[in-house]
Amino acid sequence: MISITLLTGKNGVLRQCKVNGHACFSKKGSDIVCASVTFLVRTVLQLLSQTEGVCLDVDTSSRGNLAFCVEERGNNPEVETCLKYTAKILKVGFVSLSEEYPKNVSFCEAVEAGN
Repeated sequence: MISITLLTGKNGVLRQCKVNGHACFSKKGSDIVCASVTFLVRTVLQLLSQTEGVCLDVDTSSRGNLAFCVEERGNNPEVETCLKYTAKILKVGFVSLSEEYPKNVSFCEAVEAGN
């Protein structure tokens, strides 16, 4: 099972995402659930890496595990808006996958303390 945790700030801004495990829906190389999670996370990471004012710390040190932290640089309202929508996109995608494939994807959303 893929376990996903999405952490946002109290204002809805994306702070962190952790994805661990394997979907085990199908054999390696043809698992549509795994591919869906991978596509969603990789697309978000590409977008954020190209966004001025966003600093990413990404950990892909082991197969089946991916984590990233997001930090805003400066005080740009456009970056805050981008990070809010990015969190919403991830949440909608992960909720959809966890509802359609409940034996393969577990999703949890948390809001950071403070802020």
